[in-house]
Parts: sequence; structure tokens; C-alpha cells
Amino acid sequence: MNMAHELGGIEWQGVSKRYGQHTVIPDFHLSIAAGEFIALLGPSGCGKSTLLRMLAGLEPVSSGRITIGGRDVTDLAPGQRGIAMVFQQYALYPHMTVRDNMAFGLRNIRMDEAEIGRRVDGAAQMLELQALLERKPVQLSGGQRQRVAIGRAVVKEPLAFLFDEPLSNLDAALRTRTRLELARLHKRLGATMLFVTHDQVEAMTLANRIAVMNQGRIEQFAAPMDLYDRPATRFVAGFVGSPAMNFLPVRRAPDQDGRCVVTLSNGATVRTAVAAIPAGGNLELELGLRPDALTPAPDGQLQGTVEVIERLGDRTLLHVQLADGLLVVADAPRHGEPALGSTIALRMDLQRAHLFDADGAAHHPA
Repeated sequence: MNMAHELGGIEWQGVSKRYGQHTVIPDFHLSIAAGEFIALLGPSGCGKSTLLRMLAGLEPVSSGRITIGGRDVTDLAPGQRGIAMVFQQYALYPHMTVRDNMAFGLRNIRMDEAEIGRRVDGAAQMLELQALLERKPVQLSGGQRQRVAIGRAVVKEPLAFLFDEPLSNLDAALRTRTRLELARLHKRLGATMLFVTHDQVEAMTLANRIAVMNQGRIEQFAAPMDLYDRPATRFVAGFVGSPAMNFLPVRRAPDQDGRCVVTLSNGATVRTAVAAIPAGGNLELELGLRPDALTPAPDGQLQGTVEVIERLGDRTLLHVQLADGLLVVADAPRHGEPALGSTIALRMDLQRAHLFDADGAAHHPA
């Protein structure tokens, strides 16, 4: 790893963004270590792209500071920040070859042609673009154009790479391949990478840590599997995981042996593995169960009707409507799946059940 990459840490310090009276980012703090691959994950309108654009210098900051490599870049022009950005739209020059598209930014700053050639050839080899260097963008597939856009960023040898939903225009197979290419690129370069996406699969497969965002704030900043196994809030639990976590309305019952006991909507009382929660005024909770913690069994605590059977190859999902009208998703057994329209019982794996209080805070199995 070269010295530039060692200096590639990023920090937002109390950053806010306002448009007139409307506040998009209220008070944002986040610190990224040099060399990390971080994802900003959240639904449309949560502020993740605005944060990226402020970091890149494409949007002014309303208040607060942004540093890159320990240097305050809050008021610097985009070209002075030492970053390279890859957008959802490829923005290639149609009249230029791949080689000239990749070299264009370096020629603008009057870099030596020999050095430009070295960088372009190195990036082309890394991204398997050698055979395409003399082609025009119109002669390329969507995946090839995206690789050229990434190559244009690589040749700058920046302190940090910023990716703004770069895979959204690709089909499913190309998205998978390009994800692998980005992961390999990070391993080779060791550079700081920040990836904005609404796609949790992209975030989970690429990032070392993920900041899950909601309405301009971070709900949780953690490693991918920590988000999945121990979500901090109901929002994170519902956003991370495909299919989403099931949420069942329950009511507090007297604790047993230091564990929370809850009553289901069908009147059944079950003891969870969640440590007793301090008594509060609101006894209404939600029980959270991943689909693989719900399975058909004769002695299951829930009963319902199989509405949809979703066969995915490696697993089969049952969409079951419970007596109270709630639709839940459960894992079907590998063999002998129930018939569509049949009434079944579902067993809950209460050792893996989470509880969410009225404020949306999560309480996990001990």
C-alpha cells in the first residue's frame, strides 16, 4: 500500500445539509479508516447520495467539516480533494476511444504522456480492458462501459474512491460479476472505498462495514453479519436481510428465569431467549424472526394458510397468512413442502427471536 492510500481516511464532523428550511442531513458524524471499504446503505431519499456529493465537493456543506487524509477539504474544489468518483451513469465521451476516455482527466492536468500511458495500461490490465482500448463507447456493452468508468477513476490513483450506485444500470449477471471485480480491485489497491447503494446484497458482499441510513441519520454502523445477526433497531432489522425479518405484534407477560415472556395474538404465551427488559409503561412489543427461524412443524406455535410458495433453487419460501391476517415468510423443508392453500403450523426458533420495543430499539437473545 502506498503512502497516499495510508492517508485516505475520511471523516464527517457534525455535517449538515439544508435546502432552505428543509434539512436533509441534520448532524452527521462518521469516521472511516484508511483502506476500508464502507457502504452507505438505505432507501431512496435517506441522504446517502447527498453525503457522497458533499464529500466529493459537488454539493456545499451547510455546516460542519469534512476531512480526507486528515486534511480539511470542506471548502476545496472537487479536483483538489484527492478523490475519484464513479457514477450510476457512465458519462463517457462518445467520440473518444476507451484509452482516451481513461486518459482525459490526466491530460487535463498536463501529466507526462509516458506516465499517462503507464497508468492507463495498468488499469486496463487490472480491469481486463486491454482488447478494448481502441474502441469507442458505442461498441461496448453496459458492463464494459462501467469498467471503463471505473478505470478512469483508477488512473487518478486517488486517496479514496467514491461509488454512487454504480451497478444500478447493469443486469443481474453483470451486477454479480462487477461486484466481484470491485472486491478484487479493493484487494489489489488497498485504497479507501465508499459505496452508496440501496441494494443490501451489494453492501453485504462488498463492504467491511455498513452504515445503515434512515432520514439523514445512521441507524447502525457495523460489520455486515453484525447488522444481520444483531440489528440495533427495527428499521435495520427490516431493511437488512432478504427476505425481510418477520415482525409479530406481542404483549409482555411476566418474566420467567430472567427471560422475556410474551403473549402472541393467538393467545399462546412463549418464553424468549431475550434477557428481561426493564419494565416500562408500554407492554406492546414486536417479536422479530428471520424466515429461517420459522419452519413447518406439527407442534408449531403459529397456525396459518399457505398463500404463496416461492421456489428459489437453494431454498423454498412459504408465504403464510396467520389467523390474525398477518403474512409471514417461513423456510420450507427441502422435501415434502406443504400444498398451496393448506393449513399448517409453524414452529418459532425462540433462541433466535428478537424483541423490539415501542421506540424501535432491539433486544437480542442472550
